[in-house]
Amino acid sequence: MSNENYNDLQAFLVVAREGNFTRAAAQLGLSQSALSHKIRGLEARLGLRLLIRTTRSVSPTEAGERLMQALAPNFENIDTALSGLSDLRDRPSGHIRLTTSEHAAATILWPVLETFLPRYPDIHVEVITDSTLTDIAAERFDAGIRLGEQVAKDMIAVPIGPPTRLVVVGTPAYLDNRTPIAHPRDLTAHDCINIRFLTRGGLYTWEFEKDGHALNVRVEGRLTFNSIERIRVAVLAGYGLAYLPEDMVRSSITDGRLRQVLDDWCPLFPGYHLYYPSRRQPSPAFALLVDALRFRS
Repeated sequence: MSNENYNDLQAFLVVAREGNFTRAAAQLGLSQSALSHKIRGLEARLGLRLLIRTTRSVSPTEAGERLMQALAPNFENIDTALSGLSDLRDRPSGHIRLTTSEHAAATILWPVLETFLPRYPDIHVEVITDSTLTDIAAERFDAGIRLGEQVAKDMIAVPIGPPTRLVVVGTPAYLDNRTPIAHPRDLTAHDCINIRFLTRGGLYTWEFEKDGHALNVRVEGRLTFNSIERIRVAVLAGYGLAYLPEDMVRSSITDGRLRQVLDDWCPLFPGYHLYYPSRRQPSPAFALLVDALRFRS
C-alpha cells in the first residue's frame, strides 16, 4: 500500500463526500465510467468494499468511513500547502469558499469584498448563503460566518462585526389597533411573523432577557419565512410583528414606518464571527481576507 495511487484516493474522497458519482466525476473532470474504474481498482487492491452503491445514492461502508476520516485532513493540508505557494508570487491567489447567513452576507461580508477583491484580483471568493448551521469541514468550506453564540467551541472564531441585538417592531397602524405590549408574554395575543430554521426544522422561539432574567416566547401568526428579508418586507406591509436585527429596521424606525416595542427586553449579544477549524493552516489569501473582515472597535 506504500505505493498507492494518490489520485485514486482523492477520487474516493470526492465520491464519498458528494455521495454521488455524477457530481464527483464533474468535479474531478472525469467520465463516470473512468471514475467507477478507479474506485473498483482501489477496492480490489485494498481487498475491502469502500462504498455502498444504490440507484439513488452512494455512501461509505465502515471501512470507507475510516479511510475518509484519515484522508480528509491530509488532503486538506496538501491543498493548503499548495495554496500557500502563492505568497512566493507577486500577487496572492487562491479560492476561498464561505458559508454565511443572508444578513451577514449583505451587512458584513459584501461591504468588505467590494474593496478587497479589486486589491487582490487573483483571489476568488465563493459565497453560499443559507439559514442552516453548515458543517464546514464536511461541506468543504474554508470558513463560515455566524453569530458568536452559534459557533462551536472547537473552532477558531474571529469577530467581524459589533455586538448586535434583535428588536420587536410593527407598523404604527398595526400597533395602534391591537392590545398594548408591555411584556414579552403579551406577544401571544398578536400576529407575529415567524422564521423557520431549516437545520432544526422548527420555528424560532423569540428570546428575551431583562435584569438577568431570560424568557423565551413561542409566538404565532399567519406568516412564516426562512428569510429575514422577506420578514422585513412583510412587517413593513403591516402583516404583524417581527423580531429582526436592529440594523435592518433602524432607518424604518427613524422615519416612522415602524415602531419598536419591548426595548428593555432586547439586550445586546455577540455579533458575527468568521470561524474555521483549529487544525486549518490558513493560506496567505485566506489570512488576508480574515484580516480585512476582522472587527476593529
